[in-house]
Amino acid sequence: MKIICIGRNYADSAAPAAPDGEPLFFLRPDTALLRNDDPFYLPEFSREVWGGCELVVKIGRVGRCIEERFARRYYDEVGLGVGFVARDVLERAAAAGTPWERAVVFDRSAALSPEFVPLAELGGDVQRLRFELEVNGQLRQAGDTSEMVFSVDRIIASVSRCITLKIGDLIYTGTPAGAGPVQAGDNLHATLAGRTLLDFDIR
Repeated sequence: MKIICIGRNYADSAAPAAPDGEPLFFLRPDTALLRNDDPFYLPEFSREVWGGCELVVKIGRVGRCIEERFARRYYDEVGLGVGFVARDVLERAAAAGTPWERAVVFDRSAALSPEFVPLAELGGDVQRLRFELEVNGQLRQAGDTSEMVFSVDRIIASVSRCITLKIGDLIYTGTPAGAGPVQAGDNLHATLAGRTLLDFDIR
């Protein structure tokens, strides 16, 4: 199972594409998953951890070199995730021009909703979904998948030209404006189309 993370995929993000015009993506290991609304423990190696909410698409069949017009056949349910980034580690790596994986692939850096919702229950259109993240009861992010730079189908087509997609693979489709720092004692509560999918604490 792969965790495929799309970067800079909302209109408010700078430089949304790689130099070749394709979506930016990176991989997290399966040990990055934080499941079942378990608490997120801040990593000892970072003093500035940020979190952002994302729509997560679960792949339902094996595919390679998928044409965009057929991509919809490869998923039928979605969930929510929160991707965590050690921002200070990332900025140091970027300034030095060195790899930045340490900032994003650490254990439990990808919270995943315990529940996935069939698209049919959400109206059937993956590009017309609203999701929100509250931190300590205050709205921090409000995203709408209609504002994605690259649609879910475009992402699947692009990624599948590079790596084979398998059943159970997860695509974190990018976070809208509002991602920010988290600290011990915070509570994160995320909804998709008004339905609570994530509710967990930072420790």
